[in-house]
Amino acid sequence: PRPILDMSYSRHFLDFQGSSIPSSMKKLVVTKLSQNFREAVTLQKESPVPLPGDGDLLVRNRFVGINASDINYSAGRYDASVKPPFDIGFEGVGDVVALGLSASADYTVGQAVAYVKAGSFAEYTVVPAKQAVPLPSAKPEFLTLMVSGATAYISLKELGELSEGKKVLVTAAAGGTGQFAVQLAKKAKCHVIGTCSSDEKGGFLKSIGCDRTINYKTENVESVLRKDYPEGVDVVYESVGGKMFDLALNSLATKGRLIVIGFIAGYQNPTGLPPIKAELLPAKLLKKSASIRGFFLNHYLSEYKMALKDLLKMYESGDLVCEVDFGDMSPEGKFTGLESVFRAVDYMYMGKNIGKIVVELPHSVNSKL
Repeated sequence: PRPILDMSYSRHFLDFQGSSIPSSMKKLVVTKLSQNFREAVTLQKESPVPLPGDGDLLVRNRFVGINASDINYSAGRYDASVKPPFDIGFEGVGDVVALGLSASADYTVGQAVAYVKAGSFAEYTVVPAKQAVPLPSAKPEFLTLMVSGATAYISLKELGELSEGKKVLVTAAAGGTGQFAVQLAKKAKCHVIGTCSSDEKGGFLKSIGCDRTINYKTENVESVLRKDYPEGVDVVYESVGGKMFDLALNSLATKGRLIVIGFIAGYQNPTGLPPIKAELLPAKLLKKSASIRGFFLNHYLSEYKMALKDLLKMYESGDLVCEVDFGDMSPEGKFTGLESVFRAVDYMYMGKNIGKIVVELPHSVNSKL
């Protein structure tokens, strides 16, 4: 059946800047399953622009977010039943340029929205109106909250049991999600320790409230923790895996909690996860009455709207720094256009970013049908 479109205003089919919505667009598609993103993903230049159904918005993407798990998705690790070709990219911010009849009850053409939905690495994405988040403007900072901010907020709230004076260790603290774990732990009046890979990142972490930064390229993390925190740390927010996981586990205090939100060290390995010394795990946990909890955002979607509302309020009142990295310092410069998503993913895995990596998608105002 043909989707019902609101025919009452011809402007619903028009880009609000007065240029027509083109009939074709660029998008990234996974054409082969591989943890090597460049091998797995193809830039298609003449894909048809999708039509919104009755309850949908057609969003012209202005900014898209890069996530460490993009390469898990392109490797087919999330859903073995999905076979290539399939669309990729988890989140976007853009403008509504067309919409279905039901969707027009709550949205209008020209409105800025953010969303989390597979298929954001495209010039246009159809988003169910129910999944969209209305925004005051299409700013890249809002994108940092959609996956990264929400992950830190919900995981610490549900699993962290944070309270004043607790010692919290955040690994990869200057990354897209780490920046929020640091700030939210500080808001809970905790003492925050952050690991990072450069003095520049350390400076950023101090600017957002980190009490102790550890540059693991120049300092031995294990020695620092043993010397400065002999009683251990109460909560570890861990996203690196491998040796860092072992180290974090060993540094837990009595009744300590280790929250696993990822294991980026294993994502690009053809064999997957690097080994950890897990055979001693039961003894280590028992000895300290410690616990390990995994966190995957999809399992906590019931908390999502409330978390996002709170995060947006904090950002708009100036209580939350949402650091965006457009790759200005990368060798080939700023990440602009879908072609640069490949560079942006490489940049993330080289550990270069401070904050959330975002790619800007510029649009010609004079694009014609």
